[in-house]
Amino acid sequence: MSDTTSTDSPPATGARLDPRLLEILVCPLTKGPLEYDRARGELISRRAGLAYPVRDGIPIMLPEEARPIEP
Repeated sequence: MSDTTSTDSPPATGARLDPRLLEILVCPLTKGPLEYDRARGELISRRAGLAYPVRDGIPIMLPEEARPIEP
């Protein structure tokens, strides 16, 4: 049986995120604000230098799932 899930797949561009979530979510490492990058489907923490993925409208707020961003 083959595994159909992959962590290497690119994020869905234009992913939707409930705006109310953005008002209450903070970076789990810095507790600072997040910016939503709709084109990449990510929540950006500038203080932590990380981009958290949004998959199927659900933010994945695990540091090990985030990718580093350039300052």
